[in-house]
Amino acid sequence: MPTDVLQSMFLTQTTDAPTTETATAHQIATAQFGFLPNWAVALGGRPAVLAAWNQLNTEIRNGMDRRRYELATIAAAHALRSTYCAVAHSWLLTHKLGLVAPDELATILGDGADPVDRAVMAFAGKVARDAAAVADADVQELRDVGLSDDDVLDIALAVASRCFFATALDAVGVQTDRQLADALGPQLTQMLTVGRPVAAS
Repeated sequence: MPTDVLQSMFLTQTTDAPTTETATAHQIATAQFGFLPNWAVALGGRPAVLAAWNQLNTEIRNGMDRRRYELATIAAAHALRSTYCAVAHSWLLTHKLGLVAPDELATILGDGADPVDRAVMAFAGKVARDAAAVADADVQELRDVGLSDDDVLDIALAVASRCFFATALDAVGVQTDRQLADALGPQLTQMLTVGRPVAAS
């Protein structure tokens, strides 16, 4: 069977036409990003898993303030050393959704976040690094800046789902799409490159 090896991942992709389910998953990802991202190609061989992931992640995301979800996800990705998720969600936050300006995100990532953002990102990072080390005092810090217990649970769910996705991508060598890095620019991309490098092209 003829194959093409994509340089942006370890997996070998067949040149055969994708199944209907895979083609649908690719169409959804392309509509979201404006191109077919490497993560969708890598996971396209298991479209049912990709669909289940999308459903779970959408349910978690829709229950949260979107800006908070993205910042928690970026912090979790940073702790997990997932360049892909850190770059992709920074692009979503700044370019796709327009919730934060790129220079503002650089300030936030450079420890210039306001107290709420700082608490959310610190908690998300700790959950991603070692969830068993989280103590009641960590949750209390979120309550102290005005978050409810439901808000805390939402952050924990967002981080837990990110651990699954980032781990799967890094395990098969998926690199961040060059299009996302080019859109963010060299300063942000350098700040967000915490693990695997961005794809060359």
